Amino acid sequence: MADDQHYDVIVIGTGAGGGTLAHRLAPTGKRVLILERGGYLPRERDNWDSTAVFVKGKYRAPEFWYDKHGKEFPPEVNYYVGGNTKFYGAALFRLRPEDFGELRHHDGISPAWPIRYEDLEPYYTQAEHLYLVHGRHGEDPTAGPTSAQYAYPPVEHEARIQQLSDDLGKVGLHPFHLPIGVNLAQDENGLATHDSVCIRCDRVDGFPCLVGAKSDAQVICVDPALAYDNVTMVTDANVRRLETDPTGRTVTRVVAELGNGVTETFGADIVVVAAGAVNSAVLLLRSANDKHPGGLANSSDVVGRHYMRHNNLALMAVSKEPNPTRFQKTLAMNDWYLGADDWEYPLGGIQMLGKSDADQIHGEAPRWAGAVMPDMPFEVLAHHAVDFWLCGEDLPLPESRVTLDKDDAIHLALDEKNNIAGLKRLQHKLRGMLGQLGMHEHHLLDHSIYLHKGMPIGATAHQAGTVRFGDDPRSSALDVNCKAHDLDNLYVVDTSFFPSIGAVNPSLTAIANALRVGDHIAARLS
Repeated sequence: MADDQHYDVIVIGTGAGGGTLAHRLAPTGKRVLILERGGYLPRERDNWDSTAVFVKGKYRAPEFWYDKHGKEFPPEVNYYVGGNTKFYGAALFRLRPEDFGELRHHDGISPAWPIRYEDLEPYYTQAEHLYLVHGRHGEDPTAGPTSAQYAYPPVEHEARIQQLSDDLGKVGLHPFHLPIGVNLAQDENGLATHDSVCIRCDRVDGFPCLVGAKSDAQVICVDPALAYDNVTMVTDANVRRLETDPTGRTVTRVVAELGNGVTETFGADIVVVAAGAVNSAVLLLRSANDKHPGGLANSSDVVGRHYMRHNNLALMAVSKEPNPTRFQKTLAMNDWYLGADDWEYPLGGIQMLGKSDADQIHGEAPRWAGAVMPDMPFEVLAHHAVDFWLCGEDLPLPESRVTLDKDDAIHLALDEKNNIAGLKRLQHKLRGMLGQLGMHEHHLLDHSIYLHKGMPIGATAHQAGTVRFGDDPRSSALDVNCKAHDLDNLYVVDTSFFPSIGAVNPSLTAIANALRVGDHIAARLS
């Protein structure tokens, strides 16, 4: 290995975990190498085209995984600088304090974390400020205490969503401004100012941002990190395995296949894996050797297990009045997050989706046969659509797992009915309110095109688990600093480390934890 191929830190992956960690380490002056499987996302008109993004899945990785029955499916993964944050909706929620403790659900136990909410709270604040999160702490009664207010005011509701918020309040609920990461400056009417990077368009949710206004990991972290001379990135670098020294305690070589077909080897004092919950587990399993026959960091046999992805529903209601909203993703509600008056177990949360359009609705038509009003054309239906995202917690089951077969194909076993009773009750709650919210009561349509999926297992955007952290090496792969119990220099900082997933989008927790682990690694290097 050439001397210039050895670094202080190698970071594998550039998403919410890896990109943020690289940004944290950049000012240390240490030599940091970022390895990214993809390249930069092309900037083109199709970035904002519904048919290209949602119906045709133009930017989805051209690969297939296999379910527990051996049936192939296209996963919702994207390999670009910035990872899946290039396509996320930038909804950046904190977990509730209760999520860090043991929670009883209808179908079982959501386990406690080895750290508390208070341990992560300062990093949540730093993450919110770094990712330009707009919101207002204090509006959501289920949220935990905060050490600082958001640095940016909430994105103002447009008229129809403000009416929805008012109507929810009238029935005794507590809607709040959804915390969202966008580079937006608003005038007194809530409109984008002339110098705002964000233009308050209808393309925020699920689309890459053509103008760089969404707080994705590339824009916020990777590009600024690369401004430092000590940070280098190699794109189109598909890391195939990690090799250790003869003792098995130290990762010495990172082997990657480059876009030109050449296999390259890199070395570092510290290696950080952040390839996503599925691919990080795959990399560790594929790196099995004599000292680690079950895969790296896997003496506990938990690597690949306890896969989670939330129980999600994307739903479209039909407003009696037109809904001309463009930037719709401004409202959320967690009143039933931890339970309800008629249900002792957690249900989950409700938030707005990006505004659907006629192209998306046309793409849904085969699934909606007989369910929509026959006298309402797609364009009219789209103009009356109000789109909701319901999110419930699934539980970390050991049999929900990632494995590799002898042909190196990825298999994902998942219990798709795991803990769905709460989500069904959440849907029932929403359906029962439609009339009071100015919606047609009999039209709450499954809007699954937002999930990029033909079957539930394909919705992998919120993937988590598989390399859980904990205090006990017998039941976890990582320690509280996300270092592998079994190795001295291997860390994992994407959502793989989650022992449970809660019922809010996982990105902010991944970002906050990457900042926390970044401080630990920086102290170790110094």
